[in-house]
Amino acid sequence: MASNPNTAPILFDRTLLRARQGRAEKMGAATFLLDRVAEDMAERLHAVLREFAAAADIGTAGDRVRDALTGRAGQLTRINLPDLESEPLALAPESIDLAVSALALQFVNDLPGVLAQIRRALKPDGLLLAAMIGGDTLTELRQSFAAAEAELDGGISPRVAPFADLRDIGALLQRAGFALPVTDVDRVVVRYDNAFALMQDLRRMGATNILMERRRVPTRRATLLRMAQIYSERFADPDGRIRATFDVIWLSGWAPHESQQQPLQPGSAKASLAAAVKGRRKCD
Repeated sequence: MASNPNTAPILFDRTLLRARQGRAEKMGAATFLLDRVAEDMAERLHAVLREFAAAADIGTAGDRVRDALTGRAGQLTRINLPDLESEPLALAPESIDLAVSALALQFVNDLPGVLAQIRRALKPDGLLLAAMIGGDTLTELRQSFAAAEAELDGGISPRVAPFADLRDIGALLQRAGFALPVTDVDRVVVRYDNAFALMQDLRRMGATNILMERRRVPTRRATLLRMAQIYSERFADPDGRIRATFDVIWLSGWAPHESQQQPLQPGSAKASLAAAVKGRRKCD
């Protein structure tokens, strides 16, 4: 049977993701990024001068976003992201005024499809505000593993998920039909004693490798030690502690509504550029 060209590629093992997140909770979850995002989300919504009667929190782990947004939305319903991308979100069309999501969308196989579903679930002039990991996140770890594997194992295996960049996300918002799309990046640089301390934090975030194409055999001890050595050589500060980059991409967009500011149609300007330049020259 021929494959459907419109089917999104399956990059992430979302069943494994849920298991890893459950393990992280039992270990004592590392929540510093999620705490930062929840606080920032509350501040960003505070700047929006309108009320949200019905809101949905899509895919966020734990209750931190819910707690941070207490009083900002009349009703905040948690919506889980399905493990199978063919399953729709549990949201009726035009049923919510606000959709939020914190550090979950980076693990979605069909992000364009999920954004389109959120767009359909929003009432006219409803808002999507979300934060996801992207950009150059964990570039230091990616480079160090690649160098160690190329040196000792004769090849490179997928270890760090491919992350979308700011331009990609802006284009996806437009493709999904959002009006007034806005994206920006909050870069967080965290310092650790060594690469193994970073990897322990990733386990406590439930954010270790869930790529479908991941290597299924344990990494050799020699490769891990060489990775940590390369990391320290290339990405350490003068005090010996290493740096780890986390790029949090913020995205927002509105369900279209006639009250929103509309872009000018081509040719609708009241004065031509040539006339403006001519008038400027007369004043010089």
